Amino acid sequence: MSHLSLANIIKTYPNGFEAVRDVSVDIAKGEFTVFVGPSGCGKSTLLRMVAGLETVTQGTITLADRVINDLEPARRDIAMVFQNYALYPHMTVYKNLAYGLVNRGFPKAEIDRRVREAAEMLQITEYLDRKPQQLSGGQRQRVAMGRAIVREPEAFLFDEPLSNLDAKLRNHMRLEIKRLQRYLGTTAIYVTHDQVEAMTMADRIVVLNKGKVEQAGTPAEIYHDPASLFVAGFMGAPAMNMLEARFEDGHMILPGNIRVHALARPDRDEATLGLRPERITITRTPVNGTALPFQLDLVEELGAGRLLHGRVGETPVTVSTSGDGEVPADDLHAEFPAAAMHFFDKETGARL
Repeated sequence: MSHLSLANIIKTYPNGFEAVRDVSVDIAKGEFTVFVGPSGCGKSTLLRMVAGLETVTQGTITLADRVINDLEPARRDIAMVFQNYALYPHMTVYKNLAYGLVNRGFPKAEIDRRVREAAEMLQITEYLDRKPQQLSGGQRQRVAMGRAIVREPEAFLFDEPLSNLDAKLRNHMRLEIKRLQRYLGTTAIYVTHDQVEAMTMADRIVVLNKGKVEQAGTPAEIYHDPASLFVAGFMGAPAMNMLEARFEDGHMILPGNIRVHALARPDRDEATLGLRPERITITRTPVNGTALPFQLDLVEELGAGRLLHGRVGETPVTVSTSGDGEVPADDLHAEFPAAAMHFFDKETGARL
């Protein structure tokens, strides 16, 4: 049974722009769900409707068996963590953490207990007497999270909370947020445009595009079985390689009129072939019928691994390999097994 449910949600603005188009998502209690997609896909609008900061044009939002569409934000029992922290600069960390509880009339002893428990959990106890401007970006983000934690809400909402942090701190805070959410067991929605954040943090991912759900599933399902060309191209770093393919007489014909044995094929004569970079092997001695001539253009060294950027025909192709050994410059071939092949409809982009 879902703890937080979005049923047939539509958001249309007065100018007629439909930002969210018939979105339905069920989130289980304690689940960490990530809404991911490019700018303008509707993910933040959805989050703001759950929070009560945007009205719902059509559809129903239910939290813990209560329909919350028409409730004021303060009555929804939801805590939100913003991208810009939204801390009061004139207040100490302690007062920032306590502010919401004071406004709700909690007893002083209960406020103190919750504030100190959250501070200890977030390892910010030594900063309780400081002002936000005396803290680093990561420390401020922890205070913002602490302010949500002391509420002990039914659900957490995270609106791209790590966007303002540097790469190293962002990686650390991803682990911190996930660890805390698991420890607390609170239902959470996390909005991001960063597919790496989505893959590493989510129990379940909802991929949004142009206001609609392209696919919802576990990170493994989204990555290994993308439902559309959009999902295949958006989820994964580096992105899935796409090659236009034709099929005839048991062969697959790829750009540059490269003709190879068709290990697998869709139920039509033309399709888009998708290949994950790590499923391609570069070799000088082809061993199967799917060896494609590969023109190497650039080697991107990553330390533990490397990315080989090149072309099959005139189509750009990226291959992910280990960082061992030298890479030959010429007479290279790209090979892949039948299980690595994904086919998509050329017109609709739907998975075949």
